Amino acid sequence: MRFSLPRTLLGAVLRALLGATLAAAAAGAIASPTAPVEGAEYLTMGAPQPVQVNGKKIEVIEFFMYHCPHCNALEPSLAEWVKRQGENIEFKRVHFPYYGANDPEAHLYLTLEAMKRLDLHEKVFHSIHVERQRLNKDDAAIAWAVRNGIDQAKFLSFWKSMMVLTKLANLNQLITNYKVDSAPIVIIDGRYQTSPAMVSHAVPGLSEAQAAQAMSQVFDALVAKARKAHGYTSPAPAKAAAK
Repeated sequence: MRFSLPRTLLGAVLRALLGATLAAAAAGAIASPTAPVEGAEYLTMGAPQPVQVNGKKIEVIEFFMYHCPHCNALEPSLAEWVKRQGENIEFKRVHFPYYGANDPEAHLYLTLEAMKRLDLHEKVFHSIHVERQRLNKDDAAIAWAVRNGIDQAKFLSFWKSMMVLTKLANLNQLITNYKVDSAPIVIIDGRYQTSPAMVSHAVPGLSEAQAAQAMSQVFDALVAKARKAHGYTSPAPAKAAAK
């Protein structure tokens, strides 16, 4: 015995199936960190910011906070990605001034940066997130530096230097210019903004660790997009990650 649907009902069913197929295809396009979609895995800033680079490098800026668990989760894969990129990018970090204009954690980062002691950068994360130390006071940040082998007098000379204090005072204007209101957020070429939160929203079901790894693919795609926009030739081969 054969059954047939009325033509109007059949048409409705076919339209529904087609709509579901197109929706699935669109979702598949969004859920691909290797081909990030604007408005999903990244945004183009309305007012691109000037970049400061040498040669044909692409500027990459991470806005982060030491006490932020999401920044801590992103750090290993981000650091590995930066090493792989080598001379293809100009990588910079900006500590979001969460505790105000004189944020002690931001002050600590800027001081370590000025002293060329960013070898201690990951150790700050470890101290806060594993050892549960609190570095949100000036005295605590200074004591941490001394405990980790930095001469107190030398550290304080940089901590109080005009260069460090000027950079600290400029942080609020910097986050205003880049329209950054949380962390971690990464800006590529002064115009493309992305974050683990955006990737997780675009690709549902990712764990935080998976989202952090997926960010590397988004970074690759956006750096390539920036290079193409500038008319740069293919970048030098990325370095293998150090083991």
